Amino acid sequence: MPGQRDTVVQGDVVDDGERSTLAREWWEVLAAHGFVPGSVDDPQRLLSGLIDDLRIAATADPFDASPGATAGRALVAAGLADQRVPVVSAQVLHRLAGHIRHAEAPGRIAALLTALGQGHEAGTIALRAPDSVAGQRENAQDNRFRIVFDHIAAAIAIGDTEGTLLEANRGLADMIGVPVGELRGISVYDFAHPDDRDHIRTLLYDKLVPARSGTVKLERRLIRADGSVGWMSFAITYVPGVAGNPDYLLAVGADVTDTHRQQEELHRQARHDPMTGLPNRRLLLERIDELVATAGPDDRAGFFFIDIDRFKAINDRYGHSIGDQALTAVATRLRNSVGDHDCLIARIGGDEFGALILPPADTGRLTVIANRLLSALVDPISVNGREMTISASIGAVVTPVPGMNPESLLAAADTSLYYAKTNNKGHWILHTLDAPA
Repeated sequence: MPGQRDTVVQGDVVDDGERSTLAREWWEVLAAHGFVPGSVDDPQRLLSGLIDDLRIAATADPFDASPGATAGRALVAAGLADQRVPVVSAQVLHRLAGHIRHAEAPGRIAALLTALGQGHEAGTIALRAPDSVAGQRENAQDNRFRIVFDHIAAAIAIGDTEGTLLEANRGLADMIGVPVGELRGISVYDFAHPDDRDHIRTLLYDKLVPARSGTVKLERRLIRADGSVGWMSFAITYVPGVAGNPDYLLAVGADVTDTHRQQEELHRQARHDPMTGLPNRRLLLERIDELVATAGPDDRAGFFFIDIDRFKAINDRYGHSIGDQALTAVATRLRNSVGDHDCLIARIGGDEFGALILPPADTGRLTVIANRLLSALVDPISVNGREMTISASIGAVVTPVPGMNPESLLAAADTSLYYAKTNNKGHWILHTLDAPA
């Protein structure tokens, strides 16, 4: 489900044509808002050069976001001093991440755009009041460039290296379900799922913060303000402070709850029989593998291979539609008959079912379960007014769990089933396997 990655792939794929296209689109969106440079003869050339600077910075190792601030100041120097310029620019420049072949590209571009907003605001302050730059700059740091954050589609947060949020945008607020103003000062662990907090701490403080560079990715659960559980996916980048400011963590992400639920549903569908709703052969084999991986040295498990007697005759007489409904009724009875026992009922073939009996399993316990399964089919099954008498034969195996092979287990139970059906249908036969040599 989900996961993390902190590998780095270097290089970029921004060619001259793509750079020219981005520069033209950047110029067009600025001009559409009435922002026209007043001190440069070729504005697209200026913007193309800034795109190159941002691209180079995004692929450099170690990463440094300060070229973003330099770009912001360059825009001011070119006469683009309106406070909306960083927001409008971000609408185009965020696409740089898609043109850069680097594992940390989204987080780095977001950090550069944040620094661009910082440099732009510092430049406009200096332009307006050179004598009060220091005080105004401090105010600019406190604002954290709200206007940039709130107009980027992704959920974005800036936090200190302890995980306390210094600033966040509307995307993150909507994800959690709280007003933007309530996010400042809370810890990321306040909305992380309790079972995932240790993982997040390990990811940040074993990998990211000690290195003071890089990006880690995570997909974990979150707790919304209304108590509901969702899933979030974030790339978290360590950003060294610019111009004496402290280092910080930049998180860029999205709510992936719907995607995660779709994945869970696909996972469930791939492991369950669509007609009966029972686990299928794939899930059964996975559970056996899990059992072998976690079993103690003396654990013993059981397995039943259950075959419906003469079921072909039902299909031949009533048709497959009636036969399918009868099989569904059989599945329900088998599952309900052992609901209070620690075992898994699965459909593993057309008219074949399996039952995995978890440890401790011995002859006495398997006898109880086998009798309950057979008794579940004593009463006739009614489908569309037709009553059918259905019985089953069972091949049973009990075996030590350590070293147990799933396919060998099913094969041994199938052999026991053969003898059960040959000797007397509607009965069961138990075979005991020795521990693997």
